[in-house]
Amino acid sequence: MRTAVRCMEEKDKAHVIDMMRAFYASPAVLSNGSEEIFEADVNNCIGDCPYIEGYIFENADNIQGYAMAAKSFSTEFGKPCIWIEDIYIKEEYRRAGIGKLFIDYIKEKYPDAVLRLEVEAENIHAVNLYKKCGFEVLPYMEMKKQ
Repeated sequence: MRTAVRCMEEKDKAHVIDMMRAFYASPAVLSNGSEEIFEADVNNCIGDCPYIEGYIFENADNIQGYAMAAKSFSTEFGKPCIWIEDIYIKEEYRRAGIGKLFIDYIKEKYPDAVLRLEVEAENIHAVNLYKKCGFEVLPYMEMKKQ
C-alpha cells in the first residue's frame, strides 16, 4: 500500500510526541528538546498557528513518521520561505522514498517558495536525499538568542 501525506490531527498527538522523543534523542538533532516544547509544537501544528504546519506519513492507517514545516519570508531570495523543521521516519520505513515524497509534496503545495532545512553533516542518508531533491549546501553560520 502507498504512503500518504496528510495534515496532523488531534488524534495523532501522543504518537507524534513519541516520535519526537526518538528524533530529538538521536544524533540527527543537536538539541534534546523537552516535553514542554514537544507539546507546544504539536499543539501549534494542530491548532490555528499560521506559522507552522504538521504532517503525518501513513500507510493504511499505520503512521510511518511525521514532519513539520514553518512559514516565513526570505528577503535574501525575495519570496516566501518554507523551513522544513522536522522530518522523522520510523526506522522500519526509512529508505522507502517517504522523505522524497514529502519534499515533493511541499514543493507542489508551495511552488513559489524557497525551501530550507538544517541537517547534521553526519546524517549521510538525509544529506544525500536532500541533494538528490535539489538542495544545496549554504556556507552560513547560524546564530540564535533565546
